[in-house]
Amino acid sequence: MNSQGDLDANLATAVSMIEKAVASERPDLVVLPEYFAYLEDGPANMHSSGEAFPGGRIHATLSDLARRSGITLHAGSIVEREGNRHFNTTLVFGPDGAEIARYRKIHLFDVDTPNGISYRESDSVGRGEEVVTYEVGGRTVGCAICYDIRFPELFRALRDKGADVIVLPAAFTLMTGKDHWEVLARARAVETQTYFLAVGQTGTHAGGRKACWGHTMAIDPWGHVVAQCSDTVGMVSATLDFDYAAKVRADVPVANHHVL
Repeated sequence: MNSQGDLDANLATAVSMIEKAVASERPDLVVLPEYFAYLEDGPANMHSSGEAFPGGRIHATLSDLARRSGITLHAGSIVEREGNRHFNTTLVFGPDGAEIARYRKIHLFDVDTPNGISYRESDSVGRGEEVVTYEVGGRTVGCAICYDIRFPELFRALRDKGADVIVLPAAFTLMTGKDHWEVLARARAVETQTYFLAVGQTGTHAGGRKACWGHTMAIDPWGHVVAQCSDTVGMVSATLDFDYAAKVRADVPVANHHVL
């Protein structure tokens, strides 16, 4: 997606894209990018889109859509409001519309990028603390968000909790993404021997002041990119072969060899 500072338009786009994906692919799992419902600059702007769960419009819309479509919907991330605190939070809805997982981003992006643009995510949201997984069709799916990708200990923890698939919605910056997005995503897939689904924002936002890399990808447990979006708004699908994943784990049983 290329989300902007218009919640109504972003939410309508997300719903339309999900409906198209369901009609054309009949998927079990659909994933949206980070901050799919609202992506702007500055704490006040981001907080304006926040919701307390459940009961907010975004929560209700996606719950109903998951139920009507019969899918598990991994709703990227949105701003969660809890009292006076805010979090960058993933919501996951099951095929019956029930919320089955909630993950608050653990690692916050406070960085000065090579092109001189500063990001201070901690000015807008607080840090989560829990490692979160959920089940789809008897398979365990692990949750992460964007900057988390640079911290392999989280993904080791997800593998230790039984993850077969790891999902990482993101709004990865253009300057870092062009060099690090694919190599980091492939590394996380290789070391965890999971299918790694990296789902990104693309293009400019915040009035053109900031830009995201895009390049949504599905990566197999051997580290091969098996599907990737074109360099624009769109969707990509992949079939996950868990027999192949089992073979990879049997051939190189790294999960049995950890020392530290």
